[in-house]
Order: sequence, then C-alpha cells, then structure tokens
Amino acid sequence: EEWAEGSFDLCKNETDAIFLGAIGYPGARLPNGDLAGGSVILGLRSGLDLYANVRPIKLYEGVPHKIHGGFRQIWEPGMVDMTILRENTEGLYHALLRRSADRAQGRPEYEPEPMTFPGLEGEVAYDPRPISKNGSERLIRMGFDIAETRNGAPADGVRRVSCIDKSNVTRGCQLFRSTFDEVAAQYPGTEADYGYIDAFMQWITRSPEHYDTVVTSNMFGDISTDLGAVLQGGMGMAASGNIGDHHAFFEPVHGSAPKHAGQNKVNPIASINSIQMMMDYLGRKTNDDDLVAIGGLIDESVAEHLKAGTSLTYDLGGTTSCSDVGISIANRLADKLKER
Repeated sequence: EEWAEGSFDLCKNETDAIFLGAIGYPGARLPNGDLAGGSVILGLRSGLDLYANVRPIKLYEGVPHKIHGGFRQIWEPGMVDMTILRENTEGLYHALLRRSADRAQGRPEYEPEPMTFPGLEGEVAYDPRPISKNGSERLIRMGFDIAETRNGAPADGVRRVSCIDKSNVTRGCQLFRSTFDEVAAQYPGTEADYGYIDAFMQWITRSPEHYDTVVTSNMFGDISTDLGAVLQGGMGMAASGNIGDHHAFFEPVHGSAPKHAGQNKVNPIASINSIQMMMDYLGRKTNDDDLVAIGGLIDESVAEHLKAGTSLTYDLGGTTSCSDVGISIANRLADKLKER
C-alpha cells in the first residue's frame, strides 16, 4: 500500500496547500512496472490537476559547484535567477500520470489504446505524447503571470518568457508554440523568447543570465530543470511547487536518499525553500501580505546563512549536519520575525 486509504480525499477536500517530504526507494516497483510511490506524487499531480511544475533556479552567494570532483565557483551569484514552468499533466508521462491518479482514487487503471507502427518488427514499447491546446495555454498563461512578479532576466532586467520546445520536429510542440504566440500577444509588456530544447540545454549552461521565466512541455521540463539544479548548487538546493487552479503541493526535488538515512547529513535547504514557495503561494492566493512577507523572510534567512559560508552540508563542500543548518536558518528567521 503506497499510502493510507482516504489520503487522496483528505488532500483534495481538506487542505489549503500540501507539503510533501521526499518519497520513494530506488528500484521499488509495483507489479505493473510503475515506480512505487507514484500514486502519491504522480497521483496528486494528475488527480488534483496540478498542471504547472514550478522550479525556481537561483544561485545564492556562497554556494559552490561540484565539478570534476571538486568544489569551485563556475557560475556567478546574481547571474542565475530564473523560474522554469514544466507542464505537469500531459506529454510523454500522460499515461503514467493517469494510472497513478486512478490508483490514488481507487479507480480502474487507464491504459492507452493499442497502436501500430509500420516498419517496426518484434516487441515494441511506446508512450503516447499528447499535448493539448487547453493544457498548454493555462501553463503558458501562468508563466506570463509569474514573470510579472519577477525582476526580469539578470543580464538586462528585461521581463522575458522563453518558450522551449522542439517545434521544428514534433506536432505537439508546434501546437505548444502556436499557443504560446497567442498568449504572448496578450502580454505586450513582456518579451516573448524562443528556443529548441537541444539548443536550450547549451544556452542555459553558457548564458543562464539571459533567462527570466521559461515554459516548456513535461519531459523537456523534467530534464532541463535538473540541469538547472546544477547551476544552483545541486539537488539539495532545488525546491519545487506543483500548482493548479484550486490545489497545490510543494516538495524538494531530490529523492529520499536512503543511503544517507540516519546520518543527519543531507541538505535541508530544498525543503526549506519549498516551504518558502508554499508561504508565497498561500499569501498571493488569499491576498495575505503577511504570508508573502514571511516567504520573503525565509528566502532572506537562507541567503544570509549561505553567504556566511561557515555552515554548509557535505553536498556544498562542508561538514555541517542537516540539523545544524536547519537551526541556523530557523534562528535567523526567528530574529527577523521578532523585528517585524
């Protein structure tokens, strides 16, 4: 059993927001081959229609990069500050997402209709990649709305939304791009930018300062956001939100890392920053300026802790424990709250 009976209904009907801790175990699979834990993470994404996976990619001062086995400063703080929005319910993972949502809600599991592929012989495995206009439009619109809350790209301060796709090849991406054009026309104060996913993987590495807000499809976003995590210092720094029109859950991007269980050594900042995102989301959703402000104070506390550079976990080249990093950030936040 992946989670207790009634958990999905509780999340759907009785929550303002959901915080999900790291989940999963390497190699653990269900009898049908799906990853164990899927009905929790993927079931929530699909079942609650959380169509936007929102991934801030921000490099804080004091955070090094682990390259060639050593820690050094590759990218400059202040030059990596973007938000990537990945479509979260369609695309290459659609069938898996639907199965997971069905399991979470106790329904018969969805399977796509059989397909034939002329010219292919023997055993063939496939995953349909549906991309809809409605699904694309709502994600892209959220991207433009988020861009209006940001300070523009680090390089030039321009408010910019970049459409990343493979529209020179695939029909789904052609629909995604044409939908992007339609939405972009409604935001004349924001620059519309374009790139193919293969080129984007180079540009985000060489010139991350060009990017402000990025919108892309499910699989492309899955891959590019993990590359983005490298720019911000690794998976221990990577927070995320899964957001829909009526529900949202927030989680650190990293897995449960069972090899580190009980060692009190992993980086808590991805979890802390996911809570920061949750405070900001709740504040904006309910027009509660105090919650938005608290989210900002959490971010400031994390930034000050990292800038000091004296208490870093192993993944950032330090030896400080998970607990001590958390306590340090909590103490900074407590002081700020007292001053309000």
